[in-house]
Amino acid sequence: MKIVIREWQRGYLIKNGKFIRLLEAGKHSYYPIFGESVEIVQANGPVARHGLDESILLRDPLFEKSTVKVTVPDNQIALRYVNGRITGALERGEYLFWDIFEKNTFKHFDITDPKSTDGVQPAEFICMHTGLYTKIEVSEGETALLYIGGKLDSELPAGTHYFWNSGRKISHKIVDLKLQQIDVPGQEILTADKVSIRLNFTCNFKITEPVKAMNEINSLLTQLYSFVQLTVREFVGRFRFDELLKQKDSISGGVLEKLKEKEAKFFVEFSEAGIKDIILPGEIREIMNSVLVAEKAAQASVITRREEIASTRSLLETAKLMEENELLYKLKEMEYIERICDKAGSISLGGNNVLEELRRLVARD
Repeated sequence: MKIVIREWQRGYLIKNGKFIRLLEAGKHSYYPIFGESVEIVQANGPVARHGLDESILLRDPLFEKSTVKVTVPDNQIALRYVNGRITGALERGEYLFWDIFEKNTFKHFDITDPKSTDGVQPAEFICMHTGLYTKIEVSEGETALLYIGGKLDSELPAGTHYFWNSGRKISHKIVDLKLQQIDVPGQEILTADKVSIRLNFTCNFKITEPVKAMNEINSLLTQLYSFVQLTVREFVGRFRFDELLKQKDSISGGVLEKLKEKEAKFFVEFSEAGIKDIILPGEIREIMNSVLVAEKAAQASVITRREEIASTRSLLETAKLMEENELLYKLKEMEYIERICDKAGSISLGGNNVLEELRRLVARD
């Protein structure tokens, strides 16, 4: 029987279930009556054995020349490259590939040490199964605490880091080293003179010792919030209501000093703190509004009296000048007559023209 094996194919000549030899591309004859058969396979990628033992296939010199075998030990992985391009990663085991049209090369890595990934490129990790490694990304302004097998190993700077999952658990904690803010809103506080108020407080902080902050303090942000809240309530409660309104900025500075006293305890640095809002109860707010209205009314009254006094003083000084200077008095009279004449066309009283009389009087003088 005739058979044609194409260029990208190879054939297994089998007789009575026994592998005889590898058939290359071309025309071949075999004799089924003598128990012969041919299995045609694709001559690229992993070798398809069709139930034949690998060691038997490798006894054929042509088959051995046409394939490549790679063994990956338990503590290693191997990256497979075909014609210089990475195609995937091989875990422990034995692999057999056709090496006719594809040039296979392999790059081995020891994964015993989780941190021994320096020689692996990011593009090579992409081709691996994600269960083989752990990827940790750290942004600018952050640091990461690396834990191997549940124990702190090191502190990672900003960047992308890879670690082998070699039987030990890899975990991490991201720590934000940038300036952060804590808001303590709606705190109901009783002042020293028993006035109930609500205030909103805010402060900024930075973590200075991330390793100690994460390992020695459980829920750092929660503990910082409670600490700031209690400090504000204790410090503000010492002041009377009117003192609180007048000295809000200095009180904020005093709270900041109290917070700074405990920086070493929380492994942070406080930089700014301040009272954002003071919210008064309804009845207190009405009283304050009444006081404000009264103050503004009193200020308006003072200004009115001041203007009246200034006007009266001006009139008095003018009167003294006119009393001492007859010519000035006459000029003032003429000024008023001029104003009257400008405003009115004619004024008649008892048949006489008053404006004409005034003009004659002035002319006579």
